[in-house]
Amino acid sequence: MVDVGPLEPAQVLAVARGGARVELSAQARDAVARTRRVVEALADDPLPHYGISTGFGALATVHIGADRRAALQASLIRSHAAGSGPAVEREVVRALMLLRLSTLATGRTGVRLETALAYAALLNAGISPVVPEYGSLGCSGDLAPLAAAALALIGEEVIDAAGGRRPAVEALSAAGLAPVVLAEKEGLALINGTDGMLGMLVLALADLDLLLDAADLAAALSVEALLGTDRVFAADLQALRPHPGQARSAGRIAAALAGSPMVASHAGPEDPRVQDAYSLRCAPAVHGAARDTVAHARLVAERELASAVDNPVVLRDGRVESNGNFHGAPVAAVLDFLAISVADVAGIAERRTDRMLDATRSHGLPPFLAHEVGVDSGLMIAQYTQAGIVSELKRLAVPASVDSIPSSAMQEDHVSMGWHAARKLRRAVDGLRRVIAIEILTAARALDLRQPLQPGPVTGAVRDAVRAVVPGPGPDRHLAPEIDAVVGLLAAGAITAAAGLD
Repeated sequence: MVDVGPLEPAQVLAVARGGARVELSAQARDAVARTRRVVEALADDPLPHYGISTGFGALATVHIGADRRAALQASLIRSHAAGSGPAVEREVVRALMLLRLSTLATGRTGVRLETALAYAALLNAGISPVVPEYGSLGCSGDLAPLAAAALALIGEEVIDAAGGRRPAVEALSAAGLAPVVLAEKEGLALINGTDGMLGMLVLALADLDLLLDAADLAAALSVEALLGTDRVFAADLQALRPHPGQARSAGRIAAALAGSPMVASHAGPEDPRVQDAYSLRCAPAVHGAARDTVAHARLVAERELASAVDNPVVLRDGRVESNGNFHGAPVAAVLDFLAISVADVAGIAERRTDRMLDATRSHGLPPFLAHEVGVDSGLMIAQYTQAGIVSELKRLAVPASVDSIPSSAMQEDHVSMGWHAARKLRRAVDGLRRVIAIEILTAARALDLRQPLQPGPVTGAVRDAVRAVVPGPGPDRHLAPEIDAVVGLLAAGAITAAAGLD
């Protein structure tokens, strides 16, 4: 249900990924209809009002007569749908559309009720506009992506429910819908928002919740496989540095190692090692910093979900005011911040993996965990893949939000680049999933090679989940499908589910 109030992240996920239906509440319908009456009154005013009886952007001083305003709205959508490149993912488009509909439902934009309902009907019919990868500068919102979505509403190309490209008129007709002829202010209302970057932020946060839990489990498996100690994860030690994310990760790693015969096997005073490498004992600090970044980003996302982003907006007292709320800076900054944390978590995971493969540092494991050393290469090149991804993640961690570039004849002279920050974060999240998969794959093999020593109940359950899709140690096999199989487990949440931790 799309109401006047904000959507919950779970609702965005349900519509974007689960194909859930949407409906406007009675309160939202009333708010939209009430605000539309304000716009219609201003349309008859001889004084110019931005977006209602004027041009747009640097052309805001040009008055548009009543007989040309429908053409103005259509021209706005067509001209602003100037994106290029491959189409972005369907879940991103559906998130973008739902979030734009949520803003329309606030009653602050001035669209007609029938236009808002038609937008909802597109989502419910499973019709996805073709939104190109490039085009948004993240100020005046995600103009080009949102304009591409609006093209579907007025009858241009779409991707239908079956996944094929076809003219929008055909797809709309097949769904029992008709193109919308836009009226005053509606073109602006459909494209002035941060919905693309916000939708990708909400999706990334859901992915990172799973991946950071999985990173803690991967670290626990690696600590066990490398005969590391669990003492550093004790709550009293972590309390000396009271970062909530660090405490959460340390607690999860400690819980995953609880009852481990492998940890107990070297817990006595005869163990000559004083302390483990940083990549083991500092895992809570790195993973926890990422958790705290996610918490901050979630707060920003919740605020943005509660926002009515448009320009101009119709206020409750009937005033129509221009504003700068469409600037994507708050969202862009946390998207970049998350990309930094993703690179850091991936980097420490790769270091743990490399340690398990290096016979000089692995405390008795065979080189590269190979079956027949010299004949077999074991997991040597899996670490190469990790290293290549980690290197890419470092490049993706370079902020987009500081790279403003002016546009629209210097009217839009500072932009957020939030869409680009979101696109690179999506790539980074995918890379992190693959890096963690390779660490888990490596640690699972290392645990098997420690037999007759056995892992603990939690780490053993994770190892068993991997063994359900990937065989145990043996002669060299085609590794790529095995890596992808563990990637699939992570994406489905099967690794964290197997652990059974809260």
